[in-house]
Amino acid sequence: MTTRTEDIVNLYQQYVMPTYAPALVLTRGRGTKVWDADGKVYLDFSSGIAVTNLGHGHPRVLAAMREQAEQLVHVSNLHYNRPQALLARKLSILTDGGKSFFCNSGAEANEALIKLARLRGHATGRFEIVCMRNSFHGRTLATMAATGQERIREGFDPVMPGFVYAEFNDLESVRRAVTERTGAILLEAVQGEGGVQVATTEFMRGVRALCDERDLLMFCDEVQCGMGRTGKWFGFQHAGVAPDAFSLAKSLGGGYAIGAVVAQPALANVMEPGKHASTFGGSPLACATALAVIETIAQEKLVERAASAGARFKQALEKHADRFERIRDVRGLGLMIGLEADRPVKELADILTDMGLITVGGKGNVIRFLPPLTVRDNEIDEALEMIDDALTEWHGLKIDEEETGNATS
Repeated sequence: MTTRTEDIVNLYQQYVMPTYAPALVLTRGRGTKVWDADGKVYLDFSSGIAVTNLGHGHPRVLAAMREQAEQLVHVSNLHYNRPQALLARKLSILTDGGKSFFCNSGAEANEALIKLARLRGHATGRFEIVCMRNSFHGRTLATMAATGQERIREGFDPVMPGFVYAEFNDLESVRRAVTERTGAILLEAVQGEGGVQVATTEFMRGVRALCDERDLLMFCDEVQCGMGRTGKWFGFQHAGVAPDAFSLAKSLGGGYAIGAVVAQPALANVMEPGKHASTFGGSPLACATALAVIETIAQEKLVERAASAGARFKQALEKHADRFERIRDVRGLGLMIGLEADRPVKELADILTDMGLITVGGKGNVIRFLPPLTVRDNEIDEALEMIDDALTEWHGLKIDEEETGNATS
């Protein structure tokens, strides 16, 4: 007799393309916790890869979704809809005057950035975009080409032209990559898929100054590090810079699919009817949901919470770096934290999952911790206990019961 988990896995194997390698069969979530098909409970410190910033099933978001779904779910963008206008205004307030284009995902949002750069530079032949090595911008043909990881592009030749790569946090490398064909520079304030690499203030400000000097567009990919996750509304705000445009998705809808580009008005007006579109982009349901997410983050002071809880969590993780020889670094901003080891970490991640803590990997030997911004202190403490036990097991050690916390061989 098969279990519920086996039934669902069998269905996947028969009918779903194998583009992923799923680990668990999850059926229910509430707050920071999720349950699998056989009833086991887990702490979700992945947040669906930085998507469910308000946790699972936040009542304010659910109420907004129900209310809007009963009124109007979808109309085409050949007509106005009020939630889209209200969401665009809200994002404009958060960014001191931006205009928005709405789509459904981070890859689509970054595609729109790429098209915006090409449209703006078309008359002068400035079509190239300087991207960072170890970056991640999506898996469409254009965003895959923009991604500075060869493994992502492998097997999809010929790769779309128009992208060159520079070293992250190396301003001179970026400067050398700029030519007369360059129209924009695209970067993440925190490289999530790239291993939670944080841009320095000097680097971000240097890129902004270089763009101003050479009349280039500065684009920021905020798909993973935006919407409060780093302890600021947007990751680039840590450096005190303002990009010409940036992309959003993931946590913007709190679990409901929505993406956006927010551009300064002068650049936004480069787009004209017929130049870009998205059938489902900016639907009433998606925008009403995103509005509720933003209002909840503001009212519950979750940006500030991400900063304080993240600092506490990171400080505790740093102690592990001193105690366990395989740990090389702990880095990140807010509740976007990476633990780097000196070897592959899949075994460690599997141990954590078995213990009841869901995490997500990153490039290199990195485990990412991305709990909801609503995570409670006791949940962080519970996660830290599991991390300590998992690291102890992974190192082949055992806990000395007479001196709790001391690992012995």
